[in-house]
Formats: sequence, structure tokens, C-alpha cells
Amino acid sequence: MSFITLAIVLFISSPLILCKKQDPVCVEPLDGVAAYPCESRPSREPLSLQYSKAQISKPAPPFEGLAVINGEFKDISLNDFKDKYLVLLFYPLDFTFVCPTEIIAFSDRIQEFRNINTEVIAISVDSQFTHLAWINTPREQGGLGKIQIPLLSDLTHQISKDYGVYLQDVGHALRGLFIIDGRGILRQITMNDLPVGRSTDETLRLLQAFQYTDKHGEVCPAGWRPGGDTIIPNPEEKLKYFSKNYDSKKN
Repeated sequence: MSFITLAIVLFISSPLILCKKQDPVCVEPLDGVAAYPCESRPSREPLSLQYSKAQISKPAPPFEGLAVINGEFKDISLNDFKDKYLVLLFYPLDFTFVCPTEIIAFSDRIQEFRNINTEVIAISVDSQFTHLAWINTPREQGGLGKIQIPLLSDLTHQISKDYGVYLQDVGHALRGLFIIDGRGILRQITMNDLPVGRSTDETLRLLQAFQYTDKHGEVCPAGWRPGGDTIIPNPEEKLKYFSKNYDSKKN
């Protein structure tokens, strides 16, 4: 076998050629099964994000689009949620794996969010028609069934790009979660890689903490929950919290 022939054979058989940046459907097998790129083990090539307009403590990027609400198509925008806290729940794609568990979890507990003046919107790059088909699919078949939160269509991908969650290599969003307050100011960003879902409990805790500090001016320590001690943010008053919670004699 000539040197040139050998080089060609080695190149063709190399595993590196199996996962190219321009081939988003090619990922490593998961437990011996070829996995779908969304919600699977990460591909060999890093995925790149679009530039984000979303910045903590700054006005949230405006958005508007067509959503499915109670089985009907309706235009919604950020302006519709003035004076309310808003959770934006970006997810990769309809009819996938982790995504329905997240949306169902937030939908089933929506009253807890509304009790603290908060609404939740789930967003993906799917069309409103795909959203509706997913809602009309029973939960035991991987669908959403009847849900209590809007599914917003980001068919142009612009909202995902503005919020910095868009994976341009594969054409869908990461699991981004954004908390926007009643003034339209972005207060919190959480971003997960594709295989791991998010927590409704932690989202509710963060909302309660932001609302408490907005109302009272005190700040919330790690893991704070309603009824817990807070900190008065000045050098002298803070000692009340630290002397109570970090007594060296008790520790």
C-alpha cells in the first residue's frame, strides 16, 4: 500500500471526521445509542452563543411574538407584564425529553407563582403550530397536555439571540431562565447545559428573595427563605446578623 493510499484510509477512518461543526446531528453515542443533539451528551465541538443584550440590573430586552394560551394563538409582549414579576423559561425544542418535565413542573405550580405576583412564559424556536400539537399530545406520550402557562414561538430566533441563549451551531436555545421585575429590570439569569432541567423550588425562592429585598431594603443571605434572617447592608448593622448566625462559641 502506497503512502498516499494509507493516508487517505487513515483520514476516512478517523473518528474526528464523524463530528464536524457544520453537522449538528452528529454527537457521541449515549449508552451505545446514537443520541439526538438536544439534551444529549455534549458534542466534540463547543457550541457558541450569540451576543446577549440581557444584562443584570438593566432593562430586559423587549420581545413580542405569537404564543399558545389555553389552546389559542395570541400575541404577547414584555409590555403586557408591567407591574408583575416575569419568569422567561427558554428551552431547546418541543417533543423532546427534559423539556416537557420542566414545562409541566412550572405549569402545575403556576398558582404559587401567581400568589407572589409572577407569571411564567416558556419559549422555544418552534412554531405556534408545533406548540399546539405538543399541548394536544397526552403527557403519557411525551406531550404537555393542558398547561397553564403560555408557550411563546421564537420562530425567527431573535428573542433567543437577544437574551444570549441561542446556540447558532444547532439552531435552538439553551436552558435559560430569566427573572424580570415589575419595572422591566432583569434581576437574575440561570443557564443550564442541555442535559439538566431546572428547579421550580429554587425559582420560587429567588423570586421571594428579590421581592423581599425590594420591599424592605435588607439583603438576603445564602439559601434565604421567607421568615429567615436578613442583613441590614451597612458596616455596623450587618454585625447583628453575623453575631447571631456565626457565634464562634456555638461553632
